Amino acid sequence: MAEIEVLRASVQAALDEGGAGNGVDVVGRVCQACVHLLPVDGAAVSVMVDAGHREVVYASDAVSAALAELQFSLGEGPCFEAYVNGGPVLVPDLVAEPPAAWPVFAAEAAAYPVAALFTFPVQIGAARVATLDTYRSTPGSLSPGELSTALRVADVAALALSGLRAGGGRWLDGDGRWMEGAGMRFREVHQATGMLIAHLGLPASVALARLRAYAFGHGRSLLEVAGDVVAGRLRLDEAFGEGSP
Repeated sequence: MAEIEVLRASVQAALDEGGAGNGVDVVGRVCQACVHLLPVDGAAVSVMVDAGHREVVYASDAVSAALAELQFSLGEGPCFEAYVNGGPVLVPDLVAEPPAAWPVFAAEAAAYPVAALFTFPVQIGAARVATLDTYRSTPGSLSPGELSTALRVADVAALALSGLRAGGGRWLDGDGRWMEGAGMRFREVHQATGMLIAHLGLPASVALARLRAYAFGHGRSLLEVAGDVVAGRLRLDEAFGEGSP
């Protein structure tokens, strides 16, 4: 498709002109193009290392941003499945056929105008580094041609993300400054996780699980709970009881 090649050329030109720090705006260009080229209402790109290290680079609209936050808060959803399995996750009717692999996310997503989800892994070379997440407000599958287009857009997203890579293959420095332009929506989650690791001697996965469990159990967002932990308004050792997992 000629439009894909035009997009690829424009991304490459922007990276050549703007240098490595210009990647966030370029990723945004890819997300906007994705919405234009495909029958979807929104798109987002998130870099990932594992379930505990994820950051939204760009979301085209408020619903895409909310879905990204919901997945990270719960630790489940199509982005994690696509990242782990390395293939597209296609859900043409979220209400009629909610995936058994992530029932809580599917139920929570019903609060938003989301009827279909299509998520694609993004790779730089052999390394899986991100996901391209899209949604549609009406149910329905992607045609073979549309699926091919989506996979090609994911390849262009990988090119755009190459403008965000720091030295040594890291995405973020210790303070998350490399992703400053993306807003670092989950910076405080990473900081709060680090505080639990340091103060309670918990493994990283257990520390993040504790944050998620408290947020879910109290009907709060993970971002709100993490903000309270970082600000010293909440001590999860007291909330859970000393020494509890």
